[in-house]
Amino acid sequence: MAKLTDTQIAELLSRGTAEVIVYEDLKKKLLSGKKLRIKLGIDPTGSDLHIGHAVVLRKLRQFQDLGHHVILLVGNFTGKIGDPTDKNETRKQLTDEEVAANLQNYLIQAGKILKLDKLEVVYNADWLSHMSFEEVVGLAANFTVQQMLERDMFEKRMKEGKPIHLHEFFYPLMQGYDSVVLRADLELGGTDQKFNCLAGRVLQRAHNEEPQNVLITPILEGLDGKEKMSKSLNNYIGIMEPPEEQYGKVMSIQDELILRYFELATDVPLEEIRHIGEDLEAGTNPRDVKMRLAREIVGMYHDKEAAQMAEKHFIQLFQKKEIPDEIPVYKLGAKEINLIEAIFQSGIEGSKSQIKRLIEQGGVKLNQETIKDKDYAFIPGKKPIIVQVGKRKFIQFVAE
Repeated sequence: MAKLTDTQIAELLSRGTAEVIVYEDLKKKLLSGKKLRIKLGIDPTGSDLHIGHAVVLRKLRQFQDLGHHVILLVGNFTGKIGDPTDKNETRKQLTDEEVAANLQNYLIQAGKILKLDKLEVVYNADWLSHMSFEEVVGLAANFTVQQMLERDMFEKRMKEGKPIHLHEFFYPLMQGYDSVVLRADLELGGTDQKFNCLAGRVLQRAHNEEPQNVLITPILEGLDGKEKMSKSLNNYIGIMEPPEEQYGKVMSIQDELILRYFELATDVPLEEIRHIGEDLEAGTNPRDVKMRLAREIVGMYHDKEAAQMAEKHFIQLFQKKEIPDEIPVYKLGAKEINLIEAIFQSGIEGSKSQIKRLIEQGGVKLNQETIKDKDYAFIPGKKPIIVQVGKRKFIQFVAE
C-alpha cells in the first residue's frame, strides 16, 4: 500500500471531487495504510462512454494506483429495475440480453482508464435476485417515505404531475444493500448518486457494519457549456471517438470551461493548471490553451502521435481552411442517388434524420458548395465527389 502525505490526500480528495462524506474519517483511513474496499456501481443502461463518465472512473483509477481493492459492481439486477433519472421520468427497464451487451462494450471502453486485471467485477443479481420478500421488507423498514420524496427528481415529478412508481423507491435500498454485501469502505458516485450512496451507510449501520465513506464526483458540462455532457444532447466527447473528432470537439468548448476540463478530464498537475489560468487572465489566446487541452485528452485515449496528427488535421482544416489530404473513399453504383442516402450508406453520420437536419442547416457541402436541398441527388462518376458533413467529416464518392 502506498503511504500518502497530508498534502497528497488533500489533492486526492479535492481534485475532481464535489463532496466527501466523512472527510476526516476517510483521511484517517488513508493515512493508516489500510487496504480499502472501494466500490463503484454501474448500471449498463448504455453502451457508449464519454469523458463525463470518465470523471468518476479516473478517480477510481487513482485509488487503484494506490493499491486499494477496487470493485466494479455491475447492476445486472438494478439495471433491469431502473434508477430514477434526472429527466423526471421513469427509466426504461432492461432485459438480461441488453444488460450483457452493454456491459461488454462498457468494459472495453473502461479499460482505457482502469486496470482491468486489477479490478474485481461483481454482479448484484447474485444476491438481490435471491432475497425473500421478508428480507426486502426488512430493508425498507430503515427508510421513510418522506426520505424518499426528498430526492430532487421525485420532487420535480410531483410538481409536474408526473408518476412516481413504487418500485423506484426500492432502487436506493438495493444499491445500499450492495455495500452491505461487499463490506465497502468507500463508495464513489456522481452527484446524482449521493442519495443512493448514503443509503449504503444507513443499511451498513443496520447490519452492524462500519458505514462506508462516500466520495461524490461532479458532473462535467458538455460542449454547449450549459447541460451536463450527454449523448442524447449531442454535446459529448466520446472516449472511443477518432482522434480528429475528439480534438475538434475539445476546440469547440466554451472558453469558461477550459480550466474545468483541465482539472476533471486530464492529468495536468493542479499547480500547472493554476498557471494556465493566470496566463488566460493575462491575455493568452484561449484557442492556444484549448489546443494544449485537446492534445492532452486525445493523447490520453489514443497516444501522443495521434494527438499530434489530430492537431495537424485541425490546423489544416480550420485555420488554413483546406480540405484534408486523406479522405476516405466510398464506392457507389452508377445510378442517381439521393445525397442523404449516399451519406447514410457511407456510415460517416449516424442517422438519416441527422443528415437531413445538417443539410437544412447548411452543414453539408458537395465539392465545397453548400447544399440545402434535402432532395438533392447526384450521379457518381469516375471523378471523386467530395462531400463535407458538419465541420470535421469528409467522404469521397466515386462510381464502382
